[in-house]
Amino acid sequence: MIPLRDTIPSRRFPIVNTTIIVLNVLVFLFESALTPKQQELFLRVWGLIPTRFWAGVSIGGMLTLFTSMFLHGGWWHLISNMLALYIFGDNVEDRLGSFRYALFYLFSGLVAGVTHLVAYHNSPLPTVGASGAIAGVLGAYLVLYPYARVITLVPFFYFIRIVELPALLYLGFWFISQLFNGIFALAAANVFQTGGVAWWAHIGGFVFGLMIIRPICPPPCRTYLDEYRPW
Repeated sequence: MIPLRDTIPSRRFPIVNTTIIVLNVLVFLFESALTPKQQELFLRVWGLIPTRFWAGVSIGGMLTLFTSMFLHGGWWHLISNMLALYIFGDNVEDRLGSFRYALFYLFSGLVAGVTHLVAYHNSPLPTVGASGAIAGVLGAYLVLYPYARVITLVPFFYFIRIVELPALLYLGFWFISQLFNGIFALAAANVFQTGGVAWWAHIGGFVFGLMIIRPICPPPCRTYLDEYRPW
């Protein structure tokens, strides 16, 4: 399922969300200008590598928890992440305010990275991508806008349908799929070593967003849940 847009309009321009998207695109354009060997070295230096991190916790290792959030492994990786951030991030920033949202996004990515480090502590592979931080945004969106609608592209064999799904259903299904894939990846560690998706980073980021959004949100968030009920 590919989300196309949601039905909740923003009340102000999402300056932080837009800045994050622009930064990710600029960093990826820089990556694309490198040779394949330079790209590999670049991702190994600035990506999050569990074995290197646990070999000796250092300032450089801690830094990769943040730098890895702005790196991507390919065009589809970038586009899918930025599309999700564009659709869901503006509304979360709308409720939190720009400063809170910036901190929330970074800490979501940090928690996602730490979850990945714990789950795959023996992995020598660099992990890159904004998806852990974005998962935190998705968790927050689920709490704030459970009755919103997500316009979704659903491929079904040779047919493609555009359907309108409740955010509760769309994001709930997304999280369950991450959880099942994460459990399978841990059970098949040899498969993970060949590369793939950082499922537990997604899970950690999502749960963090789900749990922290109400305590850090200004008081209107506590009454905003009923604003978009479909009945």
